[in-house]
Amino acid sequence: MSRLRLLSILLIFSAICGSCGPSGESSTPASKAQGPASAPSVEVVKVVSKQLSITVRLPGELQPYEAVAIYPKVTGFVDWIGVDRGSRVRNGELLVRLVAPELAAQRSEAQAKLQTAEAQQVEAEAKLSADEGTYQRLRAAASTPGVVSGNDLQIAQKAAEADRARVRGAQDSSIAAKEALRSIAEIEGYLQVKAPFDGVITERNVHPGALVGPSGGPGVAVPMVRIETPSRLRLVIPVPEAYVAGIPEGTKVDFSVSAYPGETFSAPVARIAQSVDVKTRTMPVELDVSNPSTRLAAGMFPEVLWPVRRPHPTRFVPTSAVARTTERVFVVRIRDGQANWVDVKTGATSGNLIEVFGDLKEGDEVAARGTDELRVGTRVTPQLTQPK
Repeated sequence: MSRLRLLSILLIFSAICGSCGPSGESSTPASKAQGPASAPSVEVVKVVSKQLSITVRLPGELQPYEAVAIYPKVTGFVDWIGVDRGSRVRNGELLVRLVAPELAAQRSEAQAKLQTAEAQQVEAEAKLSADEGTYQRLRAAASTPGVVSGNDLQIAQKAAEADRARVRGAQDSSIAAKEALRSIAEIEGYLQVKAPFDGVITERNVHPGALVGPSGGPGVAVPMVRIETPSRLRLVIPVPEAYVAGIPEGTKVDFSVSAYPGETFSAPVARIAQSVDVKTRTMPVELDVSNPSTRLAAGMFPEVLWPVRRPHPTRFVPTSAVARTTERVFVVRIRDGQANWVDVKTGATSGNLIEVFGDLKEGDEVAARGTDELRVGTRVTPQLTQPK
């Protein structure tokens, strides 16, 4: 009996356990079905179009508006010099007086030649007058037949013509002698060295008694003096090729110098070279700097806040949206939920945005973080965000 009772209990227990499923397992077919994988989400930003307006810091150099190294036109000795470094001079003011003894001898010789030429001219004119008178009298007498032979009349005529030629030669000799004397006088004027314009003497290299001569002459290494205009300066800026567009003449540009920290100066763009230096790929641009107080000095190296402009609006994306590899520079454009690489060239940076030039339009959506991990053709879910 006990064995039958135990068997019946085991059968009942096994029936109850068989009706129970495994713990946590769904018994419905729908719960066992697996759905397809969803497309990954990608943050995107819109391509914007705006006018570039930024400033970049460029080095420049202040140069005098006018600067001349003064050499004498003739060789001579310094007799007197009335200026020194820092002297302010006016246009036409005497700076240096030279002496050249050989010029005095040349002037005396030229004067003697002029006097000789003038005397010869007077003598030729007197002889012409006498021979012309003789010819006219013979000609009058020849009107009576047999009084004067035809040969004598012809000789008198030829003598007068020869005298006229001598007079013309004497006149030419006198003119040449006068010009030679005037030339010597002009050369002597070169012994008086005068200032070519208002300015300041920035260099003096000679003293009384020194032998000086024209530039490039033997023994001439340095100028006598150097003069510059400090009241007006040129600020020369080598502007990189990428920054030269859109800046017309007359544009005000700010700059600063280390001699006056915290102070800003400004000057207008006066001259643009319109030619790029092939070695440095920069274009020289000059600003006219008014400097009546002479606080600024030639040779200073200012830091220039150069304005960068574009003649028309350009496209911008966040700097993080541009991807770079060893082979290309691109952004990932998202169109119709699909990724596509668009090759671009980058330009100037404005804040956290960068110029891009390529097959992009305003309003296009690009991945906020450009990466080559987002392959072409990948299906994504775009999430529009604002540039940071």
